[in-house]
Amino acid sequence: MADLQEESLAPGEVGHLDEPSAARVPGPTDQAGPGADAPADPRPDTGTDTGPDTGTETGTDAGLDTRPDPDPAPDVTPATAADRARTVLQGHPVTDGHSGLPWALHQLSWYDLELGESNLRTDVPRLREGGVGAMFWSLALPADVRRDRAVATTLELIDLAGHAIGESPEALRLTRSPSDAADARSHGRIACVLGPADAAALGDSLGALRSLHALGVRSLSLYGTSWAGPQGLTRFGEEVVRECNRLGVLLDLSDSPLPVLERALAVSKAPVVFSRSGAAALTPHPANLDDATLAALGAHKGLCMVPCASARTGPALGDVADHVDHVRAVAGAESVGLSGTYDTADRPADGVEDTSRYPDLLTELLHRGWSETDLALLTWGNAQRVLRDTDFTARAAKERRPPSTATIERLDG
Repeated sequence: MADLQEESLAPGEVGHLDEPSAARVPGPTDQAGPGADAPADPRPDTGTDTGPDTGTETGTDAGLDTRPDPDPAPDVTPATAADRARTVLQGHPVTDGHSGLPWALHQLSWYDLELGESNLRTDVPRLREGGVGAMFWSLALPADVRRDRAVATTLELIDLAGHAIGESPEALRLTRSPSDAADARSHGRIACVLGPADAAALGDSLGALRSLHALGVRSLSLYGTSWAGPQGLTRFGEEVVRECNRLGVLLDLSDSPLPVLERALAVSKAPVVFSRSGAAALTPHPANLDDATLAALGAHKGLCMVPCASARTGPALGDVADHVDHVRAVAGAESVGLSGTYDTADRPADGVEDTSRYPDLLTELLHRGWSETDLALLTWGNAQRVLRDTDFTARAAKERRPPSTATIERLDG
């Protein structure tokens, strides 16, 4: 088989996945413990199916009316804004783009996510209170864990994450596809997606990438290797991108050098994500994106997930909201999402200290004139659309190309 295999599929060329019927999602009054009953959402389901996928989330999974709000910013009082934020989260829960929970749990000798864990910023009660419906469990490694140890440690984190999720079956569910996430939501569970994994965890092997995918990994960071570094992507690095497209693994470009992200945007046929990046125009952090990159990301139908991290977006909730506003203005309402970056080395901004504080951030955005339609895209719709487009691309790519046999020795040696 040829080492290099080209692909011509663009995102969203394939039709919708089967979408769930009107679903109940956990609200702020839900109990964390097993078997707890919660009141059903009394609001009618307004989702409609508008036909073939166009890269914009519609239908019952999104639950969106994509027509502009006739009155997007009526007089909003603090009380009504908070109530509206809770209402949005009941129908469109947050997809948290980057949680450091696996490594944080790895450092603890004991934990209980069901009862609440004071050593963490994430647990089931706070996830429920914050209206979180899905979260990416980052498999990121410390900088000193590399080479063979990176592979073994990533496997340990996958095993630990599976065990932690399995201990809370009434609250958490490990998901491997957009359909799994929709099903978890419809049953009142929080969908848990494994990734991003570090590129170093591949050990320069596409076979290792396929093995990680088989274990449930659905996102990969591109930085810190010989084939994804300051020089950009090598030929092997480009083949990693193509194989991720074929498998349905999201490419996470946060913290990637500019040459890597530019080349990945050019090579990838599926949307890319920045799981913890803000606007460089507001905060000059190395992971943040300049306006030209944000505009290119919007044209690519990718996603910038703004972190609640003080070093990346500023010291307070209002600064995080500023970044969300800016990304929406430059990349578009369909290319902005949220990322707590909780339980990582990043210190959270004041006002969004843990996963329970998302309603406060949405309340602030409502005061700034955000419509409930755009909030629904921000919290749930955009992330789920990117997951679906990535899955669609993979389904078609598997029909067109077999697993790549490329090796780093043959391509870069």
